[in-house]
Amino acid sequence: MKITSAEFIVSNSDASKCPAEFLPEYAFIGRSNVGKSSLINMLTNHKNLAKTSGKPGKTQLINHFKINNNWFLVDLPGYGYAKVSKKTKSVFQQFITDYFENREQLVCAFVLIDIRHEAQNIDIEFMSYMGESEIPFCIIFTKADKISKTKVDSHIATYKKQMYANNWAEMPHYFVTSSTESIGKEELLSYIDEVNQGIFKNNSGF
Repeated sequence: MKITSAEFIVSNSDASKCPAEFLPEYAFIGRSNVGKSSLINMLTNHKNLAKTSGKPGKTQLINHFKINNNWFLVDLPGYGYAKVSKKTKSVFQQFITDYFENREQLVCAFVLIDIRHEAQNIDIEFMSYMGESEIPFCIIFTKADKISKTKVDSHIATYKKQMYANNWAEMPHYFVTSSTESIGKEELLSYIDEVNQGIFKNNSGF
């Protein structure tokens, strides 16, 4: 798939106020400072579609971007560390939960994980929540250019062991990416395109 248009539509903190259009949605979420904004900009060929910042927790709203006029890319606040009050953080968590559990248009969530680090409990716990809530998701390992391929493979193997230990039957579908070198871009967009074609071809809705 080639992205020819990417348009910001709306930001809000209420899942019920997300766009009413019944188009497929793909949500991107991860720990703060995982490289989410850079990945979104790389995928959409825009330098500043998603705002990047050196400060963790920059994204604090549900952000909808319409892609090629036929699907939505949804940029969600990061989970885990963010320099906000506990009260504000609990609000973030609530509207993220509301979005995941009530948004009918959501086709797939992409959980971003920094591949430079070994398996983190917070990522395992979040993916366990997704699995237990039956929310479809894939994993995107980011910043693969920062370490050797051997370490990339080793860290992915560790995640597999951790997930099997947490009663997962199999590792979710995953992608290895680098925003600076556009690694994984074609594979990720092809996956989204394939899913969209199945939806539109079968007119099966959601």
